[in-house]
Amino acid sequence: MTTAAKRIDAEHAPSRATPSRFDVEKVREDFPILKHTVRGKPLVYLDNAATSQKPRAVIDAITRYYGGTKANIQRGVHFLSEQATEEYEDVRRTAQEFLNAAHSHEIIFVRGATEGINLVAQSWGAKYLRPGDVLLLTEMEHHSNIVPWQLLAQRTGARLAFLPVTGDIGLLDLSRLDEFLTREVKLFAVTHISNSLGVINPVAELCARARKLGVTTLVDAAQSAGHRPLDVQDLGCDFLAFSGHKMCGPTGIGVLYGRQEILEAMPPYQGGGEMILNVEFHQSTWKHAPHKFEAGTPDISGAVGLRAAMDYLDRIGRQRIAEHDQQLGAYAFALLSRLKGIRLFGPRVGRAGLVSFLLDDVHAHDVVTVADQRGIALRGGHHCNQPLMRKLGVQSTARASFYFYNTTAEIDRLAEALAEIQRFFAA
Repeated sequence: MTTAAKRIDAEHAPSRATPSRFDVEKVREDFPILKHTVRGKPLVYLDNAATSQKPRAVIDAITRYYGGTKANIQRGVHFLSEQATEEYEDVRRTAQEFLNAAHSHEIIFVRGATEGINLVAQSWGAKYLRPGDVLLLTEMEHHSNIVPWQLLAQRTGARLAFLPVTGDIGLLDLSRLDEFLTREVKLFAVTHISNSLGVINPVAELCARARKLGVTTLVDAAQSAGHRPLDVQDLGCDFLAFSGHKMCGPTGIGVLYGRQEILEAMPPYQGGGEMILNVEFHQSTWKHAPHKFEAGTPDISGAVGLRAAMDYLDRIGRQRIAEHDQQLGAYAFALLSRLKGIRLFGPRVGRAGLVSFLLDDVHAHDVVTVADQRGIALRGGHHCNQPLMRKLGVQSTARASFYFYNTTAEIDRLAEALAEIQRFFAA
């Protein structure tokens, strides 16, 4: 154990034993990049909230597609096209099972959570929003779950409202939920896990409260998909969006789940090939969901990689991953809280696998830059949470975010590096 780790009082130290039932060191062998060195130091990758690393199974699946079954999908009747189409639609069924959706046609492939939310804003919002309607968000939302609704409000005359967070702890102020969640609200969009605070929101409870008022709900699952089991029927949400690249999949692919009856009532998001039944010079007719929302040639290789990622995560077990994440988050919070001159954000207990912090008199970007010299990859900035940062009275934070291939030993290295940074800037 490092010097910094030894400074934790025994009664405050979380258990170093991994509660998950998988071998972390064996899992790390699946990730080629984790064998790399950075500036002569072993890589400690703690930027998983921005994007995760990719296991060999995902890399190999994409390579196999390009080397063996590469063809465009849907309209082709030759062997390769039929094979690629079957593989692509198999991914949709895998995503259905991954989310426990009722039907595979409730799964829409998008570029990521951002596009999924924009699709709902432009398609659902344009049809149902009227002047004076309320869009309810929270103060901890990522820009991807704020800006699309701002644009929608500007176009429709709707207005935005924000459920408050409670200071540095960052929990939603649920004592004020009835004040904000009223019958004037047409849509309630909420993140499952905050990418800055590590707060895990009670989305099933929030969706149930909204449903009683007839309010449509959207869950931003960018930070929870791949980190814990997700069951959209249990959550009771109307929409849910996630990105593949944050859960071991490729960039440029993600999923929007939508309840079947809502999707069928929505107009198309974009026009083009594949989403049509018939095109005439002055009018067209559309396919049913999900295909009416998937115009043009999709990211077929991305979908193939996404299925490999979902299969890989389920072989490990998402409940095990959730336990490991939370153990690392608790360990990091306890360890870093022993440093003098540090401000930590988010709850002490029940947090997800990330910790955001500020060191006194040291800019977050300086923390990240110096940590990088020690082979530690962190993230510094506003994390696409500028309104939240202003609420907290800061411009930026440094953030360490963990996944199932991270270890307590890596967090020890982080704590030691932060202690060195403090000594350096104090001098």
